[in-house]
Amino acid sequence: MLGIASFLGFTILVAVIAYLATRKTDENSSDGYFLGGRSLTAGVIAGSLLLTNLSTEQIVGLNGNAYSDGILVMAWETLAAIAMVICAIYLLPRYLKGGISTIPTYLERRFDTTTKAMTSGLFLSGYAIVLLPIVLYSGSLAISGMFDLPEKLGISQWASIWVCVWSIGIIGGVYAIFGGLKAVAVSDSINAIGLLVGGLLIPVFGLLAISDDGSILGGISKLTAAHPEKFNAIGSDASSIPFATIFTGMVLVQLFYWGTNQQIIQRALGAKNLKEGQKGIMLAAFFKILGPIIVVLPGIIAFHMFDGQLEKADQAYPKLVATVLPATFVGFFAAVLFGAILSSFNSALNSCVTLFGIDIYKQYINQEAPESQVVSVGKRFGIVLALFSMIIAPFLYYASDGLFGYLQQVNGAYSIPILSVIVVGFLSKRVPAVAAKVGIIFAFVVYVAYIFMQRGLGVEWLPHMLHMQAITFVLTIILMLIVGTAKPRETDYVQEYTNEVDITAWKYVKPVGLVITLIVISSYIIFR
Repeated sequence: MLGIASFLGFTILVAVIAYLATRKTDENSSDGYFLGGRSLTAGVIAGSLLLTNLSTEQIVGLNGNAYSDGILVMAWETLAAIAMVICAIYLLPRYLKGGISTIPTYLERRFDTTTKAMTSGLFLSGYAIVLLPIVLYSGSLAISGMFDLPEKLGISQWASIWVCVWSIGIIGGVYAIFGGLKAVAVSDSINAIGLLVGGLLIPVFGLLAISDDGSILGGISKLTAAHPEKFNAIGSDASSIPFATIFTGMVLVQLFYWGTNQQIIQRALGAKNLKEGQKGIMLAAFFKILGPIIVVLPGIIAFHMFDGQLEKADQAYPKLVATVLPATFVGFFAAVLFGAILSSFNSALNSCVTLFGIDIYKQYINQEAPESQVVSVGKRFGIVLALFSMIIAPFLYYASDGLFGYLQQVNGAYSIPILSVIVVGFLSKRVPAVAAKVGIIFAFVVYVAYIFMQRGLGVEWLPHMLHMQAITFVLTIILMLIVGTAKPRETDYVQEYTNEVDITAWKYVKPVGLVITLIVISSYIIFR
């Protein structure tokens, strides 16, 4: 009862604070609703970035991978910091200079409206069909298991999943659809603090539990002495992340996610100025370096505690939490985890609403629509999309194996085409719109064919998915440059400054970025 009370209390507190912080924001304008009135500060941006990224499919999934492969899976966290540095120094100034609300809007200006429509369609498809249902389902499994809802409510596991999916979906939908980006970002920043505190409690209690002398250092010493192979960041070719992939597809995955993914970059696009945006991204990058403590170390602790005998690796984190977390903390941690689930869901949903309202409805359906109508139509689309996701999500109960790996693989179907076009758009001035359309189609078809051959036909000689993403990326860029050489633009593309926000850079952005990069590199030297 105490756990449920603390869970409800913290969740309601976050909702009240988010309401008070956003009640004066003009939600009837595009900037007000979709970008929080371009008023987000560094702390809010950093907190929202972190919590949008961290959710149950990552916390449970990465710790499961760490249970099997050890610390080498930290690449998903630490390399993200370098991608965020690139975004802060190179990408964000260009985004804010153009005053864009969505990534496809930039592509429209650089290429044409068809390119914009194609990328918006890829984003919407990826979010609606893959990301939203998986977030709802994996979050529901965590909440249902933490409170043992089937037992308490006297219902089946299947029914419990339905209850949790619809509870998360409705609450997340209210945040994203009726509160806009600022409500999402403010609630994220509060939950991010709770997630850092709660997430750190698990490895702390875990290390204390396995230590012979009842100390954290004693637990670390015992862990490193008993399982030195788990602290090798290089790994082998047979591991889930071969070291070579760090220099191929892993770089692209991180660059897309932190620099061009609408769900993520929308927080930085809502910055009150470039300085606040860069500070927020850099602050989040520092916390990403600490991420392995939350999403990797518990998995290794679980391997030691349970002698590597768990039936499935993904059971490692939930079982560790149930074993080491005192009952008084269960409600708080569940509330924090609930916030992380909500964040990933409502962030993706808000991005879908933004993409549909600005890039599709305003562009192709009603170009004369006032901003209030664009916002209203976007909200209605969000309601339909949320309901669609809530109906699909429970059925993943019957296809739950490998959801985390499946999510990472399928994401490449839209991430690689979009990233390829954006990179060519930034680095060239004469590549034409036709090259962008050819590149998007080519990359999508090639990568989907790879997924079909690997998962559908079971072809074994195919390269690792991260290597394949890099191969597709390189081939797409070469193809676009060939088309650009054969049929270049008549004039150079020049990006204009729209004066939406001040784009004076933070004077410490490059030194801080260098420090972050050196820390990441040193982590691989230490754990080699």
